[in-house]
Amino acid sequence: MDQHARRRGARAARSHGTVDVEHGATADPRRGSAAAEGAAGTSGTARTSGTSKTSRLAAMTERVPATVAWPIIAALAFGLFTIFRTHTAGIKGGPALLYGVAAAVVTGVLGLLIARYQSSMLTETRALSYGALFGLSMGWVYSLGGETILKSCIFGFVMGGIMFLSALYLFRARSAHEPHGAHRPRQPHGTHRRRLPAATR
Repeated sequence: MDQHARRRGARAARSHGTVDVEHGATADPRRGSAAAEGAAGTSGTARTSGTSKTSRLAAMTERVPATVAWPIIAALAFGLFTIFRTHTAGIKGGPALLYGVAAAVVTGVLGLLIARYQSSMLTETRALSYGALFGLSMGWVYSLGGETILKSCIFGFVMGGIMFLSALYLFRARSAHEPHGAHRPRQPHGTHRRRLPAATR
């Protein structure tokens, strides 16, 4: 009697799609595959969202060229340095912030102009432009600490010279990417042969 009841219960369970796992029966494979597909879909959605965010950041980075990003970053850093310099000199609060904002705006605009037109400059002119901007900026900030005009001019001249030499070395090292092409070495005298027409040879 018990056997008969068990058989009827098993048939009913199979007809309703439920299986007792405790008695050694296996679960419905279709349900397992559906759950696996759902988990895979969730992880795939998360990966897709992460990839889309990364691609958006990469696209935003590509939209802003280096000739715009670097002058802005340098101007912000210089503005913060100006605020720090004025704080150490005793100027605090609103005036120090005003000095920093003015320094960031002026140097940022000049840096963007140099970076915008640097492709039409010679290598030496470009390095001199960056050196002059850096030297004038550092000399002005140095004068905010109460230093004399002579000391500030000497300090700015030295810093500008260092920047000029560094920029010149960097541009010469990347001479293959210069707008006027690589610097061609001089050929020895007498190596140039004058080409004559074929009939006169």
